[in-house]
Amino acid sequence: MEQTSSRTRTTFLPFSPPSISEEEIAAVVDTLRSDWITTGPKTHQFEQDFGAYIGSQSSLALNSCTGGLHIALAALGIGPGDEVITTPTTFICSANVIEHVGATPVLADVEADTLTIDPARVEAAITPRTKAIMPVHFAGHPAEMDALLALARKHKLAIIEDAAHSLPSSYRGRRIGTIGDYTAFSFYATKNMTTAEGGMLTGTPERIDQARLWSLHGMSRDAWKRYGAEGSWYYEVVLPGFKYNMTDIQAALGLVQLGRLEGFQARRRQIVAQYNAAFANCDALQLPAERPYVEHAWHLYVLRLNLDMLTINRAQFIDALKARNIGTSVHFIPVHLHPYYRDRYGWTPDQFPVAYEQYQRSLSLPLHPRLSDEEQADVIAAVLETVEAHRR
Repeated sequence: MEQTSSRTRTTFLPFSPPSISEEEIAAVVDTLRSDWITTGPKTHQFEQDFGAYIGSQSSLALNSCTGGLHIALAALGIGPGDEVITTPTTFICSANVIEHVGATPVLADVEADTLTIDPARVEAAITPRTKAIMPVHFAGHPAEMDALLALARKHKLAIIEDAAHSLPSSYRGRRIGTIGDYTAFSFYATKNMTTAEGGMLTGTPERIDQARLWSLHGMSRDAWKRYGAEGSWYYEVVLPGFKYNMTDIQAALGLVQLGRLEGFQARRRQIVAQYNAAFANCDALQLPAERPYVEHAWHLYVLRLNLDMLTINRAQFIDALKARNIGTSVHFIPVHLHPYYRDRYGWTPDQFPVAYEQYQRSLSLPLHPRLSDEEQADVIAAVLETVEAHRR
């Protein structure tokens, strides 16, 4: 891709819009015209097709990745008095669901290159109250699962993977979604494939059967089985479950998106290669890491500024790009900086120094299948010219 000369866009370039075609629209319309719009046959088919795609033993379609994480904790019996170790570099839901079950979130700092949880810090955080580790596959780069699995075996801990960014990705030849006790995926509008809102939980058939009870009021029968021709009106509530089921409207979107996912990923990898080539020789920028034994999902392209080489900070850099109509984002404000967690646990910014330092210099650039070469050239030009305009 040729780099453009200096120019400012006349229209705003969104950070990450969804990629929806007429095929998805037709699939949703077909569902709306059917007898099933909530959880039904298309949701069941989506679970089967998704499981076949990643190689999971069993899958449960839900209304969000957050719901999947919450259900996993509940199904494992984690509650008051227990601790769950997770990362400060994540969206807040990873910590919130631990609070929701009455357990205590314990943070372990991240590795400086991948920004995924540091197994050495996890080991140091384990106590007799620890019941689970919740790694986050940040930006689509898998965490160091072998080291985490070894810790889980040694201390008899569960592993609940937050794979909201990580479809599809692999760690040492194993698909994310087939490694931990539970893995939760997200199909939010900005994700690599979308159902608008939605998620999927994977695990063994036994674990998913238990999670399924939690996903719909603790009822012993799925609603679509009760109201189908082969169903029965009778049901029993066997535990105080939640309302986290996916609808057939969402699943209709998901079935089409899943079929397009390989094409989406090919375009994402092409965009990443073009960013890497453009920024490789700029000493004021640090490119995202990709360890040689992983398949990166490339949900995000997180660029890091070498602030000692610039006269502006990250916020000012983002403002300069916005002035040129380039949309960006920041992933993420660390958990320990948010007022609720800061005040509840007395955490200070430098208590997790790697997460805090990397946060201050990170920004995410547009990365999605709809991004054209011309639009990407605008992004690259804006970044490099901002660097040169504010080089120390």
